[in-house]
Amino acid sequence: MTRLALFGAPLAIAASIVFGGGSDVLVSDAPAEGQDLTADRPAYQPKQQEPRTDQEKREQKELDERIAKMPPGLAAPEMKEIASQIVASAENSTLNWRGQYGSIKDIGDGCGYTAGVIGFCSGTNDMLQLVEGYTKNHPDNPLAGYLPALREVDGTASHEGLDPGFRAAWAKAAESPAFRKAQDETRDRIYFEPAVRIAKMDGLGTLGQFIYYDAMVLHGPGVGPKGFYGIRDAAMKSAKTVAEGGKEQAYLNAFLDAGRAVMKVKKAHKDTSRIDTAQRVFLRSGNMDLKTPLVWQMYGETFRIPAS
Repeated sequence: MTRLALFGAPLAIAASIVFGGGSDVLVSDAPAEGQDLTADRPAYQPKQQEPRTDQEKREQKELDERIAKMPPGLAAPEMKEIASQIVASAENSTLNWRGQYGSIKDIGDGCGYTAGVIGFCSGTNDMLQLVEGYTKNHPDNPLAGYLPALREVDGTASHEGLDPGFRAAWAKAAESPAFRKAQDETRDRIYFEPAVRIAKMDGLGTLGQFIYYDAMVLHGPGVGPKGFYGIRDAAMKSAKTVAEGGKEQAYLNAFLDAGRAVMKVKKAHKDTSRIDTAQRVFLRSGNMDLKTPLVWQMYGETFRIPAS
């Protein structure tokens, strides 16, 4: 399973979020003026908007400093490893996430080919970003010749120009440590780092950061009602974030409810195991730090991460 629709949203959203001491803090990469905030189709990733005034720059610096002083949470290496394993159980029914760099298939969800360590999709722009970035530094890689076709099919489920050789080229490229590193870096830039950052802004601990990350992977960083930021917006209408003075478990339940509702309306994502028998299990047990040992079920299969 992979994301429903991706871009049409900045890497980390928006606008005045109440953070800590009751002051409004501007997030500089808010949607640009005139940007469509309701689009639910894949679109190109807009450029991150920089702070424009001295006041915005000061506020951005203050926010960056506050986040830097927070505990690493999900960004700690051992916790990132756990996060990668849980996501892999949902995406590929395995804990061996490192074994997925060369995987590629069309799962019939309307996003074209799904491939690699986090399920980059030919129809949702993240695969295009990955291959474009990798080709800049490695112009002779096996995927370079497919860039024109990837640009043409972006935003669609089409394989035109990719078949019959694209899958073999992807698998060949994945033999390179440089391409595997590029996959990791693109995953972190588009999904992991924005999810953890905004979760910290919302006052969430390690489990909440993981819930945001998994939702970012599944739904994409879109601001429409079916994207990550639309789901977050729906949750915030039902419950306050910790940064707003709310209870963490209550807010995360609201967020999971909103995410589950989106999953249920999509044919390819109606199995809500990743919420019902994984994330909700951790939340109900009060495991807000996502401490091991962890036991959960995914699509009827039991997974375990032993105590470290």
